[in-house]
Amino acid sequence: MIPRSNKLGGPLPKFSDYHLWKTLESLNDKAPIGRKKLSTLLNIGEGSTRTILSMLQEQGMITIGKSGITLTTKGNDFKKSVHMDVADVSISDLTIGDRDCAVRVPKMARNVSYGCEERDAAIKSGATGATTLIYTNGKLIFPGSDYPVDTTVETQIKSVFNLKNEDVVIIGTGPTKESAEIGAVIAGLTILGGLQFNRELKDILSSRSTGNELISLAFAIHDLVGGLPVCAKSRDNLGIRIENGAVIDNAYTGPVLEEVINAGTTIRKVTTSGPYKGIRVIVTPIELDNRIIAAIGVVDIRSMAGVNNLIRLRSDEYE
Repeated sequence: MIPRSNKLGGPLPKFSDYHLWKTLESLNDKAPIGRKKLSTLLNIGEGSTRTILSMLQEQGMITIGKSGITLTTKGNDFKKSVHMDVADVSISDLTIGDRDCAVRVPKMARNVSYGCEERDAAIKSGATGATTLIYTNGKLIFPGSDYPVDTTVETQIKSVFNLKNEDVVIIGTGPTKESAEIGAVIAGLTILGGLQFNRELKDILSSRSTGNELISLAFAIHDLVGGLPVCAKSRDNLGIRIENGAVIDNAYTGPVLEEVINAGTTIRKVTTSGPYKGIRVIVTPIELDNRIIAAIGVVDIRSMAGVNNLIRLRSDEYE
């Protein structure tokens, strides 16, 4: 096991599909760009930028040379498939944030219902909200109706975009320019179906996976079990601890996680040490190619208050 002191203080890479998308938009197949400049364009740390570049390189979408980073043919094709035009706007008649940003998603009106999914995706990304419009028969209208937008708003949007039939326009709004842009782009990616990278489990998880690489799985389970604490770690690296919808430790290990990795079987017990001492936990291994590569567990804090447990554990299985 790697000593805990070696990992403390190392922040989790902080990026989303927006940053992956913007990376592709910032690169091309002819003019290389350096990592530091890319990090500045993305407004994230160099560590997160390295992680993004590693992911894209594994997918065969970029090449990294002495002169910088360029898109491959595969990367260029993928970039075209998720391209959206982006423009700063100010449309206070439709939005509620301090700053607005609009994106044009080409020919995707068929994927829009009422604009609720796009709004929710924008809010989850940190924006204040998002308004979705579709362009049909020469008019901008609200989805799910034939109600047109105000002519002043339409004129402003047409001044920044060359609209074509069945285009979608999403106006993200937020307290800052960046939050508005992130909200609009994330909403647009929702219409496009997200960034569909061709990745297998072995490309995502390994015995050396960091907490950041386990975070999506851990949060999914955290939601499934009604917000109970979730812990996870790979065999050869420190892991992650989640409580109340937030990461509270990104260099975590626990005795039952280690026990499960060594035993290769699910364990249900009252833990005898660590931050959850005296509380029932259930931890299960993650196996790949007949080898235990990680473990993930849920802490049954409801048992402390005598509440019927969300996790059904037999009393005779506790030590």
